[in-house]
Amino acid sequence: MISATVQIQAQFYHLDPMEVVWHGNYVRFFEQARCALLDKLDYNYPQMRDSGYAWPIVDMRVKFVRPVRFAQVIDVCATLVEYENRLKINYLVSDAKTGEKITKGFTIQVAVDLETQEMEYESPKILFEKVKVATCAS
Repeated sequence: MISATVQIQAQFYHLDPMEVVWHGNYVRFFEQARCALLDKLDYNYPQMRDSGYAWPIVDMRVKFVRPVRFAQVIDVCATLVEYENRLKINYLVSDAKTGEKITKGFTIQVAVDLETQEMEYESPKILFEKVKVATCAS
């Protein structure tokens, strides 16, 4: 499995009126980790576009276990778990100091041919090639 982790420190602008990180910001945190993972594959959004595909998110789940508070440092790990017919990435948010699990979730993306705007029912060959190269490099 291919994974990437980013470290984020909760800022004032991440907080809601209850002084915990607003739930919508976890989507941003997932995106940061997803981009780090896609960089490892050398298949981030510009490369996706250049290969003729968009990869919109069609499903997302988030399970909140505990809150993140101001100035807390968290690790957000994104792990590629499926790629044959869709791109499924699991996320784990944990406290950087203790390793305590805070939040988990996943996203599912599908390939859409940019020319025809049709959804592909099998991932394009380019993704298989990128995963193979990244797996061999690790």
